[in-house]
Amino acid sequence: MKRFFAMMIAGISCVTMLAGCGNSASTETAETPAATETAETTEQAETTEVAPAAAENVKVDKLTIGFVPSRDPDEIVTATEPLKELLTTELAGLGYEVGEVDITVGTSYEAVGEGLSAGTIDVGLIPGGTYVLYEDGCDVILTATRDGLSIESPDAKTWNDNKPTEPTEEQVTFYRGLIIAGPSEAGQAIAEKVNNGEEVTWEDLDGLNWSVMNSSSSAGYIYPSLWLQENYEKHITDLTHAVQADSYGNAFARLASGQIDVLCCYADARRDNEEKWTSEFGRTASIWDETNVIGVTDGIYNDTISVSKTSKVMDDAFKAALTQAFINIGNTDAGKEVISIYNHNGYVEAKAEDYESERAAQELIKSMQ
Repeated sequence: MKRFFAMMIAGISCVTMLAGCGNSASTETAETPAATETAETTEQAETTEVAPAAAENVKVDKLTIGFVPSRDPDEIVTATEPLKELLTTELAGLGYEVGEVDITVGTSYEAVGEGLSAGTIDVGLIPGGTYVLYEDGCDVILTATRDGLSIESPDAKTWNDNKPTEPTEEQVTFYRGLIIAGPSEAGQAIAEKVNNGEEVTWEDLDGLNWSVMNSSSSAGYIYPSLWLQENYEKHITDLTHAVQADSYGNAFARLASGQIDVLCCYADARRDNEEKWTSEFGRTASIWDETNVIGVTDGIYNDTISVSKTSKVMDDAFKAALTQAFINIGNTDAGKEVISIYNHNGYVEAKAEDYESERAAQELIKSMQ
């Protein structure tokens, strides 16, 4: 059974590489996903075009952009405030006069997907898993590129031996999910087994207090579930003690307090919570000293920018303008600063078939439930 699911995961990963999270072609497996796509992706992202403005710009009274709560909502709202002016300016040059850009942070990943489906959100910055779950109501137009990390390995001990994780200038179109143990007694005990090269059993994992994200979160739920299935023929729903967090920040706060022993997150979310670990979460030692990776998922496609199919302001021409506007924004220093809140560095055009692996992953998850 374990071998069967491992083969299925490998098959899914191969499908993933047909596009790469930056959505260029690749033949690599999820062990080193999209590594050969960097040059092509960067070349695409560097193409900035401005279409000639029409004699009279099309007027859009209001454009609503929804963000998922992968970070503290207030932090996201503050960091993305400049996006309003940047996007308004870019769209003006592309033939659209936008009266107001409204930025909202959903209460959950699903809330943003539902808003896109209902047409109450026009544009959503959402993970691939959320896009696939709600693709009947939204279209993907772009995939994010991001800075690579100094550690890139499917082996947990490698992450621990080489921490802290640092960014690199290499642009990649994928990321991994990490299962991270904290400073609790149980968390330290499981980390010690991993770092000593000892076997970690299902009983070891089931005895821990886990934090996971919503079921549409790629790094916080879907891919950790696949990791459990591949290694233990189990699923997140089989865990005795698993609670859902509403943001990664809250999950790290609980990890610091000892309320949970392990959490599921993107690689490497510790970089985004390093300062808070001591300034807000009550710890005195560094997050790198007190946390360890105990599990690493296969590669995951980067986040999407998706648009609503039911939005009253959305048509093919406006989708094309939005696509180019976000690419242009991602090519400016001011734009890069804004989108760095999600560890995005730029955008490349995407199509629905690029996320076929996410569909396969979610189908597998459904079959396990």
